[in-house]
Amino acid sequence: MIAFLFPGQGSQKVGMGRSLADEHAICRDTMAEADAALGEFLSRLCYEGPDDQLRLTENTQPAILAVSVAAARLLLSNGVRPAFMAGHSLGEYAAHVVAGTFSFADALRTVRRRGRYMQEAVPDGVGAMAAVLGLDLDGVQRACAEAAHGDVVSPANINAPDQIVIAGTAPAVVRAGEGAKRLGAKRVVPLTVSAPFHCALMAPAQARLEPDLRALDVGDPRPPVVTNVDAEPAHDGAAAVEALIRQVAAPVRWTDVIHRLASEGVRDYVEVGPGNVLTGLLRKIDRTARGVSVDDCDGLAGVERWLQDS
Repeated sequence: MIAFLFPGQGSQKVGMGRSLADEHAICRDTMAEADAALGEFLSRLCYEGPDDQLRLTENTQPAILAVSVAAARLLLSNGVRPAFMAGHSLGEYAAHVVAGTFSFADALRTVRRRGRYMQEAVPDGVGAMAAVLGLDLDGVQRACAEAAHGDVVSPANINAPDQIVIAGTAPAVVRAGEGAKRLGAKRVVPLTVSAPFHCALMAPAQARLEPDLRALDVGDPRPPVVTNVDAEPAHDGAAAVEALIRQVAAPVRWTDVIHRLASEGVRDYVEVGPGNVLTGLLRKIDRTARGVSVDDCDGLAGVERWLQDS
């Protein structure tokens, strides 16, 4: 049984999607559709940069979404059919586009606003994020609780059993990182991010995004999409929207998402979109799983060989 996994912010890179668009009309048409929906040359930004513009949150989010949907459409046209889908943070929107929950154009416009709202929720320099390596969730939660002192700091991305990202106000994140090292973390790595995502500081962004999401014309996802907020499959459009609203200020429970997919019988995972971050995390979560990433033509050929060997 196959699941598609869609990457989130941080997987962007200049040149992403270009080889797919050069070689496959369905990808080329998808990128043109994205340009038309946003009224600008998003495809050119993906292919040529500049990098500093691609890394702006309000550009990054629709760019990754577009490349991910292009790759997914190519896979579907080649007969690769997932039984489930999931996406890491932003990637959940790509999953819902492919599942038919809402339109590609609506998703592009929504994630552009999502990126802007998240960027504007916290002034520059106020928030921070850091990756805690080598300490389990209980330990990270303890470090955050002991470091808070009335500030915000909490687990934001539970990426793997020993890889957890924390987010909050900058001083609290520093204190929590120091506490995590005292509790046995191997390393604490500050992240270069534009805002402290998936924590209580994102509440203003969530409030701004909620009416946008509720205004979407939605259907039921087919196949179901396992959500970030509770690691449960969303089988209807209403549940999908509620999960996306809550997701803005809630942690990404990626470890639980993979465990849930495994409990449903998924053993083969295709990471659809730029990069291979999720394929790497998969190996840390479930050593029995097989994963492959598709963000260029070589990746597509790899999936075809991989399925033939199944």
